[in-house]
Amino acid sequence: MSMAALRLWLRCLFGPKLTRIHRDPEQAGSGPSSGWPYQPRTLEKHTDSVLGWASGLWSLSYYTSPLLAWYLYRKGYVCSSRLVPVSQYLGTLLVLLLGVACLRGIGRWTNPEYVQFISILEENRRSRSPESKRRLACFDFEFCAWPVDFSWSEAGSRKDLSRGGVPLLKTEPRHRGAADSVLSTIQKLPCQVISYLIAHSFGRRMLYPGSVCLLQKAMRPMLVQGQTRLVEEFQGTRAKLLACDNNEIDTMFVDRRRNEDERGRTLVICCEGNAGFYEIGCMNTPLEGGYSVLGWNHPGFAGSTGVPFPQNEANAMDVVVQYAIQRLGFQPEDIVLYAWSIGGFTATWAAMSYPDLRALVLDASFDDLLPLALKVMPESWRSLVTRTVRQYMNLNNAEQLCKYQGPVLLIRRTRDEIITTTGPEDIMSNRGNDLLLRLLQFRYPKVLTEEGVRAVREWLSSGSEVEEAALYSRYEVDDDWCSSVLQSYRTDRPAEFPWAVGEDMSAEGRRQLALFLARRHMRNFDTTHCTPLPPSEFQLPARL
Repeated sequence: MSMAALRLWLRCLFGPKLTRIHRDPEQAGSGPSSGWPYQPRTLEKHTDSVLGWASGLWSLSYYTSPLLAWYLYRKGYVCSSRLVPVSQYLGTLLVLLLGVACLRGIGRWTNPEYVQFISILEENRRSRSPESKRRLACFDFEFCAWPVDFSWSEAGSRKDLSRGGVPLLKTEPRHRGAADSVLSTIQKLPCQVISYLIAHSFGRRMLYPGSVCLLQKAMRPMLVQGQTRLVEEFQGTRAKLLACDNNEIDTMFVDRRRNEDERGRTLVICCEGNAGFYEIGCMNTPLEGGYSVLGWNHPGFAGSTGVPFPQNEANAMDVVVQYAIQRLGFQPEDIVLYAWSIGGFTATWAAMSYPDLRALVLDASFDDLLPLALKVMPESWRSLVTRTVRQYMNLNNAEQLCKYQGPVLLIRRTRDEIITTTGPEDIMSNRGNDLLLRLLQFRYPKVLTEEGVRAVREWLSSGSEVEEAALYSRYEVDDDWCSSVLQSYRTDRPAEFPWAVGEDMSAEGRRQLALFLARRHMRNFDTTHCTPLPPSEFQLPARL
């Protein structure tokens, strides 16, 4: 074997798994109308299957390692006399797997399609030219081998960030004496250790099940199908972004700016739920509505690396917004944030951190994670759950939302079974209600007095359009009068919230204005939590 052939075999041996070959858009007239799945030859197919099973068993043993260790201990395998045969067995297994990997490299080496792909990948790593990047985009392969397209350090205004990440809202510490502080720290140390273990083991996986490897393996065919649709049907562009914590973020951008439709010049950045991926998630709603769309996956989801803790989530969102502004060329006033469920945390963080963004749409989101966490955990764990959430998983959406001055629209699912604390039949336990009240009470404190809050709560208890209309009619709400009051206030005073409008208003006027504001900031959608939002239900909030 020549040196050139040996180097090629080594590149095939350590190269990424190839899944699909997309049609080159610049050669549309000379080839197939769409892409085609990569067809491995017999040797590569069978060896890849063996390595896939080995990877799956390793993932299963990782998640069941405590039970496995206990079982081995009970059987007496955790002793010096029995560890030697076990280690020899594992060594033999590793040698066999290495041999299987070498055979897979030979199978790839004999496949012209894979050789062409690995050559283009190597060329892209050397030159990074637009032409090599375009050619590489015609292949769908393991994202870990994809070159970085944009880094947080390229955004000049963010170069001062430390590796710790972007700033988050923190709970103010309670000040105590030095002696009390040391004693308190020692007393709380066991609880802090337990909280850390809970957050970094099953807690994080319960909160973000989409980060579990076994679930991703099960969903792999659907993710590949969704990726194919975005690239081949909508001409989407995939990119890898490097966040300030060195996590790699998998993104997909669909550009509609060339269309005549005005909506194409608006970019919608989508933030997925706790088991959502941009390939099959809420990105499809604005996409089918005709907007330019940028989707991204949470850290630890699909091609993105890392783990989805709040700091990592905010770091990822920061580089996504910077990518949209610095590389894609959108102005902040042309960018809308759209989030579903737990994606409301990153969306409200971005709205707080980039106040010039055009608007924010939150679908089936909540005000705070703690009440929902307490709902699913035993009552005896209340203190421990509170400590764990506040220290490691503090998704304080309402607090972040109140820092944003732009237009906001909340979409409430009237049969939501996830973000209700007592059940979907009790619409008043939907935490979206609390999110709306927190927002309105901050922005319009003189309107949301006792009678205003009471009227809004009565409106929130309405489960249908008929009930809403009846309540609106009973309070004789005049939309034109409410609009004129708000416009007049804004004309004469600074537009920054909170507003003092309603200060000299009667109780009847405050009730009317409170209901008007509630209806402008929230829309009901009669469905469950996980039902995809139809494009017809996706609307941008209007400025008052």
